[in-house]
Amino acid sequence: MDELSAESLLKELRAVDAERARRAADPELDARVQALKAWQQRRFAHTYADLLANPRYEAATRFFLHELYGPGDYRQRDAQFARVIPTLTRLFPAEVVDTVAKLARLHALSERLDTAMAEHLLSTDVTAHEYAIAWRACGEPDARQQQIALTMAVGEALDKLTRKPLLRQSLKLMRGPAQMAGLGALQNFLETGFDTFRAMRGAAEFLSTVRHREDTLARALFRADAGVLGQLP
Repeated sequence: MDELSAESLLKELRAVDAERARRAADPELDARVQALKAWQQRRFAHTYADLLANPRYEAATRFFLHELYGPGDYRQRDAQFARVIPTLTRLFPAEVVDTVAKLARLHALSERLDTAMAEHLLSTDVTAHEYAIAWRACGEPDARQQQIALTMAVGEALDKLTRKPLLRQSLKLMRGPAQMAGLGALQNFLETGFDTFRAMRGAAEFLSTVRHREDTLARALFRADAGVLGQLP
């Protein structure tokens, strides 16, 4: 990753920090953002109930559910992103840093869109109908496509890492140094992602399913498709 790309990612992370500060100054907005995130996590679990019930795909679905769609507090991990991205830390191989960069881009974009949507919600009582209204009010179809593409890119990168036999052992050896360097949350994400995708024994069908359903849902939300929206929680 070149210096320009690193600086671009740092700007995205700083933008997330600025949004967090704005939410902190507006408790009602912050509450709506958290309610939105919680609803999105429920929606994801609902959309992929079949994958959650599939022994092969359950772990990967839960990984996406908690690491990419959850309402968790990722401030610690974001701070670690900010440290690892510009310096290309000596602890992690280049392909691992590239995976982290994709996740950082996805997280920054998702946070911005969540805040924008929350500004159009009337309360913390989020329903599928109110979510769809906020989605269309927020707009940005290109950003939504980028969000899906980045989600796929993170999954594809993790899947690619599992094809490198020595990488898992390298990650294990990095555990101590990473903790000492204050990169524990990032290390945990990488280890969990690697083990989850390796256990799946090929992620092509899983990622294709997620892409198709997310694309279909995004189009339905923009069209206010009652048939699709009626199937949401």
